Amino acid sequence: MTALAVEPTETIQPIAGVSPAESQETTIMVTWPSNSLFLLGRILGDMYAIRFPDIYFFRLGNLIALLSIPLALPLYFLKVLPAIPFLGFEGGYRYRLTNRRVLVERGLAWKVEKHVDLDRFDSIEIEVRSGQAWYTSGDLVFKLGNTETFRLEAVSYPAPFRSTCMKAHLGYVGVQKANAKQKR
Repeated sequence: MTALAVEPTETIQPIAGVSPAESQETTIMVTWPSNSLFLLGRILGDMYAIRFPDIYFFRLGNLIALLSIPLALPLYFLKVLPAIPFLGFEGGYRYRLTNRRVLVERGLAWKVEKHVDLDRFDSIEIEVRSGQAWYTSGDLVFKLGNTETFRLEAVSYPAPFRSTCMKAHLGYVGVQKANAKQKR
């Protein structure tokens, strides 16, 4: 039995999926808003959360959820499918985190509607409005000091997206500081 000899290489292998910030913008994470993005969705979320009478699985909120499927289904498709124009409303929303910024994209071609650079905030708060708790969603409020610089509404499972945004922010700001020190 012979062992295979592996020679050490002199080149550094890149990490899969990682590219330098100055070469190209790379997607880190994508998430979609919940039905609580719309006022009707938040009203339905409040009604779904009714726990009276609390008899095993029977609750008034569960019955309302079942009966409101014809209302909730169009809300879902309006926020997910970009090709459904409805009374001048171009649907299809998504939130994308890149190695440079956080974007709100919309429409058939995922056109950037608004964005915030990763160095334009230093903290992110989760604000859960009425009707969002049932959907496990909340608004991410990006702040620079005490000033709100950006808001993502109705983010599904906001805590993991917030955590990833903060890690990307720390990495981006850390590299900028290191580059500034190196140029001196």
